[in-house]
Amino acid sequence: MSLLSLSGITASYGASQALFGVDLTVGEGEVVALMGRNGMGKSTTIKVICRLLQNTHGEVQFAGQNLAGMPAHRAAKLGLGLVPEGRRCFTNLTVRENLYASARPGAWDFARVHGLFPRLEERSDQLAGSLSGGEQQMLAIGRALMTNPRLLILDEATEGLAPVVRQEIWAAIATLKRDAGLSILVVDKTISELRRIADRVVILERGKSVWTGSMDDLSGAVKDQYLGV
Repeated sequence: MSLLSLSGITASYGASQALFGVDLTVGEGEVVALMGRNGMGKSTTIKVICRLLQNTHGEVQFAGQNLAGMPAHRAAKLGLGLVPEGRRCFTNLTVRENLYASARPGAWDFARVHGLFPRLEERSDQLAGSLSGGEQQMLAIGRALMTNPRLLILDEATEGLAPVVRQEIWAAIATLKRDAGLSILVVDKTISELRRIADRVVILERGKSVWTGSMDDLSGAVKDQYLGV
């Protein structure tokens, strides 16, 4: 049974329809990459999953529950951990306060997050707004982990970061898959890095799921058709 299942999802921003039929599943311990060109509905799909946007048709199931009409805070308590695009740390709080604000009982605590990102321990008393972009991204991931999620959702977690920091983030995601067995849904464009961690790929085109398969099945023709510029 899938941990997360989206079936025939449509969604709109007012009168403008953004999703036209998204189908997606994530199993326990599985890493799924959600891909597509810019503006094809990836972030909107994430909003629907996290109940930041209600779908107009279709069904969202998570942890055996139908999320129809459920507010975002209740969905989060079921085990949805979001690392949003743009990080969105609480800039006027310290690193420790950011982590504490989202903490829920479970295996992920300060010590474990610090083990994954030692730099956060070094910066514990520093305001989040004074951190570098890469450090803020580590904090955003750590904050999501402190909720002890069943599914970690990463929306463009490496976008705009320096190459060396990107590698640190990718290494951390690989560790989460290998050592924590965490279910992960990751939105990113870097095929070479996704190939190392993703079990499956779902590609969106104009708000609709158009291709699903393993990374090994992601042929040059598919990349040119749906991911090329």
